[in-house]
Amino acid sequence: MQKFFTAVLLCLLFPALSWAQAPRFEQWFANRTLRVDYSFAGDARTQEISLSSLSSSPVWAGRRGNLDSLYLDGNGQITMRDEATGKTIYRTSFSTLFQEWQTTEEATRVRKAFENVFLLPYPLRPALVSVELRDNHRTVTARFTHRIDPEDILIRRTDSLPVAPHRYLLRSDAPERAIDIAVVAEGYTEAEMSVFMTDAQKAVDALFAHEPFRSYKARFNVVAVASASHDSGVSHPKAGLWKETAVGSHFDTFYSDRYLTTLRLQRLHDLLTGIPYEHIIVLANTDNYGGGGILNSYVLSMTHHPQFLPVVVHEFGHSFGGLADEYFYDDEYTPLYPSDTEPWEKNITTLVDFSAKWEDMLPKGTKIPTPPNRKPADVYTKIGVYEGGGYRSKGVYRAFEECRMKTNESPEFCAVCQRALRELITYYTE
Repeated sequence: MQKFFTAVLLCLLFPALSWAQAPRFEQWFANRTLRVDYSFAGDARTQEISLSSLSSSPVWAGRRGNLDSLYLDGNGQITMRDEATGKTIYRTSFSTLFQEWQTTEEATRVRKAFENVFLLPYPLRPALVSVELRDNHRTVTARFTHRIDPEDILIRRTDSLPVAPHRYLLRSDAPERAIDIAVVAEGYTEAEMSVFMTDAQKAVDALFAHEPFRSYKARFNVVAVASASHDSGVSHPKAGLWKETAVGSHFDTFYSDRYLTTLRLQRLHDLLTGIPYEHIIVLANTDNYGGGGILNSYVLSMTHHPQFLPVVVHEFGHSFGGLADEYFYDDEYTPLYPSDTEPWEKNITTLVDFSAKWEDMLPKGTKIPTPPNRKPADVYTKIGVYEGGGYRSKGVYRAFEECRMKTNESPEFCAVCQRALRELITYYTE
């Protein structure tokens, strides 16, 4: 009886509230962005989450539909609930360099802290924000909940801060109706900005030459941000080369030669203050091969190596689409995809829950595992369940022998990756 009267009271207090309906953006949020900075710290066995700072800026460029659902689980999730009713009003997912670092040998002997920045819609009323981190078995390993009071005077308003020089390379619609990508200059001096703009246009042209981005181009905005660096190029620790650049990127992440990333996420987002954005591509002015892509965080790619264009498209598959790498080599310190757990990524499987992947796309009678194709042309067109993927030669499977998520030579994303990307674009915009 008590629960009944509580429900009646809530309906009287919030007449627009319907527990059976998805939340409407205008009902719960202002047209502003809440930026939340966290510190994720720990080692191979422990994880801790701390709040660093809160700030807000005009315009919410993120999705306005599907607010309380997730298309991708990611390696972490954020849930915002209305404090008064407990109703979930927004959810998002992510992956982090911190969680990847936890699988390295270094994490067994030292503790580290990593910056993380997330963009949330600005609530009209007090809300509770919960952050969860998950391990390779998709088990929650850390959870942190904090309160957001939209009237809090210590939430820094950035409305009057200077905005970096920028130019739209693609402007299809207003930020609230499009997917907004910011392309950021890294390692380009003021005198090299024309080179950056040319490189940024090449990256955009390459991305929208691929399906399904080509067919959905009218749903995207792309802005190039001319963030000048003091030094030209980027840091290369193995060569003893450290430079002062816009976002402090460097090769040799986790002592891996080709892994080009930045740990300065707060600095990266500071550069984008006042510019509507959801997804970030950082272009590094270097001819050394390397890059990286992290779900709902950023892409970082070199620009002056011959493989620049396939790499930036591949890495966007990670950061935007949450697609897994389909290549394999079996030299991980800790397997990222254990055999008893189905990966959340749409393009690989351990067969634990294959019905949730591309089983519905297989021709009747397809062998599982599928034998290698004898005809070279079939490696791009014949769907199956081919062993090898997610850095493991055994126990992880992919849908095609070749795909843009496997090799730079593949001309397209495979049909399974294309479906996942298409569904995600629709999820963001409809």
